[in-house]
Amino acid sequence: MSGRYDSLFRQSIDDPNAFWGAAAEDIHWFKRWDRVLDADAPPFSRWFVGGETNTAYNALDRHVAAGRGGQIALIYDSPVTNMVQRFTYAELLAQVAAFAGALKAQGVGKGDRVILYMPMIPQAVIAMLAVVRLGAIHSVVFGGFAANELATRIDDARPKLIVSASCGIEGQRIIAYKPLLDAAIARAAHKPERCIIFQRPMEKAALTAGRDLDWDEAVAGAAPAECVPVLATDPSYILYTSGTTGIPKGVVRDTGGHLVALRWTMEHLYGLKPGEVWWTASDVGWVVGHSYIVYAPLLYGLTTILYEGKPVGTPDAGAFWRVIAEHGAVSMFTAPTAFRAIRKEDPEGRLMARHDLSKFRALFLAGERCDPNTLEWAEDKLKVPVIDHWWQTETGFPISANCLGIERFSVKPGSATKPVPGWDVQVVDAKAKPVKPGEIGALVMKLPLPPGSLQTLWQNDAGFKKSYMTDYPGFYKTGDAGYIDADGYVFVMSRTDDIINVAGHRLSTGAMEEILANHPDVAECAVIGVADPLKGQLPLGLMVLKAGVSRSSQEIAGEVVQMVRDAIGPVAAFKTALVVERLPKTRSGKILRGTMQKIADGETYRPPATIDDPAILGEIGDRLKGAGYPRKE
Repeated sequence: MSGRYDSLFRQSIDDPNAFWGAAAEDIHWFKRWDRVLDADAPPFSRWFVGGETNTAYNALDRHVAAGRGGQIALIYDSPVTNMVQRFTYAELLAQVAAFAGALKAQGVGKGDRVILYMPMIPQAVIAMLAVVRLGAIHSVVFGGFAANELATRIDDARPKLIVSASCGIEGQRIIAYKPLLDAAIARAAHKPERCIIFQRPMEKAALTAGRDLDWDEAVAGAAPAECVPVLATDPSYILYTSGTTGIPKGVVRDTGGHLVALRWTMEHLYGLKPGEVWWTASDVGWVVGHSYIVYAPLLYGLTTILYEGKPVGTPDAGAFWRVIAEHGAVSMFTAPTAFRAIRKEDPEGRLMARHDLSKFRALFLAGERCDPNTLEWAEDKLKVPVIDHWWQTETGFPISANCLGIERFSVKPGSATKPVPGWDVQVVDAKAKPVKPGEIGALVMKLPLPPGSLQTLWQNDAGFKKSYMTDYPGFYKTGDAGYIDADGYVFVMSRTDDIINVAGHRLSTGAMEEILANHPDVAECAVIGVADPLKGQLPLGLMVLKAGVSRSSQEIAGEVVQMVRDAIGPVAAFKTALVVERLPKTRSGKILRGTMQKIADGETYRPPATIDDPAILGEIGDRLKGAGYPRKE
């Protein structure tokens, strides 16, 4: 018998106007839309055409007007500064309106761009909401990004103003932002008219006369600003994601569709109720931070946690459990990498046992594929549903998930469960022809895309079509490979270009990683395809061992090689696994498999701007060189 999920999913695909029109009733509109969906000019689509709304009004003002101004909206928890601050909806609204007034006094208005280069502090959230309050467009750049990367974003977005802070904190290190900002502006062809700098007590920045303003002084001299209605189809923000050419792509999010989709997910996907405490352990510089630290929780009337710390080291691997218990979080969202780090340091979960997690009822993981071993460890220790879900910067909200607010399905380790309503996920071959259930191919989404997804690339419609809409006509190209099984479960195995070709056999590195991760001594791992003169490519495993493992690396490597042979067979040609101290990752926790592959093949590579610690690449290079890579005829 068909359940509630099947009914909602079918309606979302067969009658998106009715489905999303109903969802839009939960958003405040200054002017109601004339048309729910305009898909008359594919591959572009526009949602809630003619409607007028404002993101900040929906996130703050409407809750205060409804009498909920005394509810806590934001909890700032910073173990690196030993500080916890709480802001009610009324208090957050007052601070946002005040800073919006400061921006308005500097000439920022509807349609202007404002770059935010901020650490994980309340002022980052306040600045984001203040920009959209004015109908302007923000572009948040991860705090501490290299000057050159920031400069490319300045030149692309051409901001009227930049908001930054004097410094950020990475673990125990203080990172001075102002010298990086000054260097980026010096390099950029476009020069912002003003910069507003929030001075943190641990590092005071020197201000540039005539250009820079102190945050507190700017706010003190300005009148609070009211919300500016904007069209639903107007951009709300630009968020840059790395392109295959090394040139960042500015993903453009609309306003109306963004509000409708995010508010809908908090209720139907995450299964929360207004007033509950929600925690997303990410950064406002990433799409996860935009969607699920700031906008979605506030749109839905939750209490959201802003965490300035790490899963381990601030102070230990019990940091997450302390935050959950202290603030009464009912659910959290983080990357699998965070849990692998916790499992490595505290495999028995002893630190978890010190905290009262009785209110906690679900863990959501995304950012990269969650290996079954990590998922099962989290399930075993937490005794709550652990939900792996799949999405991208471009999509804005999850593509595939176990929608707890609709109908909970049984978990299949390695799968992100079923498509979220609105996403028509299909698996196709190189000619865009459907493949059989269980067969690996390119994961694509049939157009039109749901509200909240990217509308285009900033000032680059041609690049939008070329990057996402050309290879598989009529579909959005995710760049991910995987399969959908007979039950409709989506398995994301790897990036499309991470499918390796071993003597004509197409093999998934993700399937091999699952096997390595099942070894009891392996904390985390990656499998890459390296060039081989005979077979084209061969898989190579890289493993980080759990703390306290004393067995020899060679013995463990031999065991995982045999495990892959037993599970996949000789066709995998998996013969080499190396133990490394750590794996290179982005700041959001994604393992840099493509970069490691280039190192192993002796190719020139450019360290991604998002890398957490560039020194790791040298360590990996030395380890690979010692093992005889690159291997050539």
